[in-house]
Amino acid sequence: MVVTDPIADMLTRIRNGFSTRKRYVGVPASKLKVEVARVLKAEGYIETFDVTRDRPQPMIRIQLKYTEENKPVVSGLQRVSRPGCRVYTKRQEIPLVLSGMGIAVLSTPRGVMTGKKAYRLGLGGEILCYVW
Repeated sequence: MVVTDPIADMLTRIRNGFSTRKRYVGVPASKLKVEVARVLKAEGYIETFDVTRDRPQPMIRIQLKYTEENKPVVSGLQRVSRPGCRVYTKRQEIPLVLSGMGIAVLSTPRGVMTGKKAYRLGLGGEILCYVW
């Protein structure tokens, strides 16, 4: 199956996994998707992830995170920059997600990071997605 927007596909698989209360979801691996998963883990939106060395395509196995009441930790994921319409931002214009309750995931010259970290480092970049 050909996917034209792999990041949107990853976010949709995570969103669908949360809505059906799955424990794990599988996503075809790429360097960018591994970095997005790393940011989600560091910010506490997913439990953990690991990259399997399957053939012909490696997979990222993401363990989803739920609260004590079995409710998803993530209440929303939104893809911002798409292949047909890239969205870039300067340091001064990095958006706050839900007044700081969520995160913006950016691809910067120094790698994939949250909007807050990019602001502290004085970097702008491509806004990949919002998570809250």
